Order: sequence, then C-alpha cells, then structure tokens
Amino acid sequence: MSVEENIAAQRRAYGEPLSEIFGRFRTAFGLNQAGLAGVLGLSAPMLSQLNSGQRVKIGNPAVLQRVQSLSELAEQVAEGAVDQHEVASRLEEIRNTSGQFTRSTSTALSSGGDDAVVLGVRNLLRAVSSGAELSRAADQLEAEHPALAEVLRLYGTGPMGPASAHYARHRDLF
Repeated sequence: MSVEENIAAQRRAYGEPLSEIFGRFRTAFGLNQAGLAGVLGLSAPMLSQLNSGQRVKIGNPAVLQRVQSLSELAEQVAEGAVDQHEVASRLEEIRNTSGQFTRSTSTALSSGGDDAVVLGVRNLLRAVSSGAELSRAADQLEAEHPALAEVLRLYGTGPMGPASAHYARHRDLF
C-alpha cells in the first residue's frame, strides 16, 4: 500500500491520521517525537513510521490505551480542567500504565451499563467523523440547536467523565 492509502486507512481506523493526533499531543504537552514515543511506550522509529504513514495501525492494546488517555488529557488541558503544572505528573501516570489487555469494554457493553452506552455513542461518532469535524459540526449547530451541539462536543470530542454525567442526567427522559 502507498503512504496515501495508509493515511486513508488511519483516517478510517482512528478518525484522523495519526500524524494529526500525535501533533496535537506534541503541541499540548510540549513534547518532541522522542518524548511522545516514551510516554506511549513505542520506539521512536515505530512512532516515526506511524506518523509518516509508513505503517497504518497501532497493534499494541497498551499503546492504544495510552493514546486514548493522552487524548483525554489534551482535551482536559484545553478546557482548563487540568492545570499545566499537573501535566508532567499526569504524563508520568500514563507512561506507567501497564495497559494490560482486558475484556472490560465488552463486559461493560454486554452488561448494558451507562458507561457502555456512552462508550457506544462515543465510538460511533468517532468512527464516522474526526474530532475536528465533530467540533465544526457542533459550532454550526450551536446557535439553533445548542443541546445537540453539546451532545456532539461531550460524546464526540470530550472526556468520558462529563459525557457519562450528561447521560446520567438525561437517561430517565426516554
């Protein structure tokens, strides 16, 4: 496959090319490529290959978990929910997570709990649109449909906690 095909495959798998995701992390946390590789638990050459589209997917579930954690942390920093002085310790926590593969997601989904519903909506939104696309859609909806814009922001681009709280407040309405 060509680099262009690999980048298109990354967009399908992750909602956007890994170079955009990794770039957002480097900017949010002031990391260079080697520093980001260290936090993720990847070798610098592997990160480079993923970043350039020479490779498509992250095969290690622990690394995927760290990517998700970094994404949530970057969003929390951008929202002001996490102070800059806390970032270094949070990055260290993420670096030290074992990221052991578990079946907790499938268990949560089969049990039908609130988090399973939120995770399902999140995964659906992120499967069909990138974070940037969801943000633009929310911006366009804000004036006439603010509640729908809030749903796109919370479930599509926001951290899990506020989305779960939103669902808990609204689940009894249907």
